[in-house]
Amino acid sequence: MILQTLVVGPLAVNCYIVGDETTRAAIVIDPGGNARDILDTLRREQLKPTAIVNTHAHFDHLLALNEVRAKTGVPFMLHADEAQVLTSAQLGAGMFGFAMAQPAPADRLLREGDHVRVGTLAFKVLHTPGHTPGGLCLLSDKCVFVGDTLFRGSIGRADLPGGDYATLMRSIRDKLLTLPDDTVVYPGHMDATTIGEERQLNPFLRPLATGRWEV
Repeated sequence: MILQTLVVGPLAVNCYIVGDETTRAAIVIDPGGNARDILDTLRREQLKPTAIVNTHAHFDHLLALNEVRAKTGVPFMLHADEAQVLTSAQLGAGMFGFAMAQPAPADRLLREGDHVRVGTLAFKVLHTPGHTPGGLCLLSDKCVFVGDTLFRGSIGRADLPGGDYATLMRSIRDKLLTLPDDTVVYPGHMDATTIGEERQLNPFLRPLATGRWEV
């Protein structure tokens, strides 16, 4: 697997370009800005994009979507429960002082258990609401791309419109903490981590680990 991590946009979003070594097919995850850098990376690595997938539709993860989508011509994918959040992306950007054109609806709406295939790679969709209603993670072998669901030493915000703390904790418990400890976690911001490290050290997850948090 080829993995390029680009820190993009004004809010330092991790945009991941994941490629298949055999076919050079690639997926772009969360194009949150710096479209030229994303496109240049695809060219430099001789990768052929086949899909753009967003873990959720907050504007900071979408700022380069329109340009990357137009220049590559590949389908844009989003969880079905996030379609409504996408419709307010432009408004959300404006509230924070950023300008962006409203993205068109997704070409493919994803659901729990779907697979996004990129050459010989397959990414399984895990629906992880809580940060947003249609937040998703992409699981492939021993790595998982989690967007703003889980961070190194922290968790995603649940106080924005559509967020819910209990739902977020349930998503982390049921979808992420069930993965092997050596699974590498690639979040939407900040550094990568592992499931084992977060299970042991993340203060937000200690109630889950000790069984003192109930839903």
